[in-house]
Amino acid sequence: MLELRGAGFGYSPQNWVFKDLSFSVPPGTVTAVLGPNGSGKTTLVRCAAGMLAVREGAVRRSETAGYVPQARGSTFGYPALDMVVMGRARHIGVFRSPGSRDRAAALHAMDRVGIAALADRLFPTLSGGEQQLVLIARAIAGGSRLLVLDEPSTGLDLKNQVRVLQLLRELVRTGMSLLVSTHHPDHALFLADSVVLMGAEGVVTGPAGPLLADAQLSALYGVRVSTLNYDDAGTPRRTVVTPFGADKV
Repeated sequence: MLELRGAGFGYSPQNWVFKDLSFSVPPGTVTAVLGPNGSGKTTLVRCAAGMLAVREGAVRRSETAGYVPQARGSTFGYPALDMVVMGRARHIGVFRSPGSRDRAAALHAMDRVGIAALADRLFPTLSGGEQQLVLIARAIAGGSRLLVLDEPSTGLDLKNQVRVLQLLRELVRTGMSLLVSTHHPDHALFLADSVVLMGAEGVVTGPAGPLLADAQLSALYGVRVSTLNYDDAGTPRRTVVTPFGADKV
């Protein structure tokens, strides 16, 4: 369970990224954070995960969040398995080494994400997409029921984007809570129960269905956006299209 109440963060009293923001992420649900570049999505998810302290209000978590940052490479030549084992830090304790249970949890997480074959590869030698999958596995290995993910599909091709979206939906079915920032409204339509829209006019929160509509998305991104209905093996869904050459709003 994650809850923000009257939360605000700014780099100065004249430069607030967001203010008086309240929403919750109950167990077994997904909240997606959307907005254009520079709108504060990463700052918000870092505050939610405890990486940054809010300047006002409160952030409450039922447990330590598993945090998945955007993959940006690494200068440390650790094997991928060791990177995933780092997600077990809160279970290992200070001045102790990872044990067989920690390595087993890390290997299970890698297998769950579909990257068990990368266990012995050095992290810097992996592609950006592979590094992103390692970071997701690291968060899962920690065993938290709350995951905060900053653009988890960064660097992934279409096949791996589908893999990650299906994995996240599977995690939610087991009762996990997810807060996910994304540049892809169609990913939010696929995953989210609720959304946080961060735009030039401020922040809006609410149910995903009404807020991920043509008018709201067009206003958020400043370009005409349309949603299309489609059938997913008998389940009705919507996706987002933005025609090339679309007029600005």
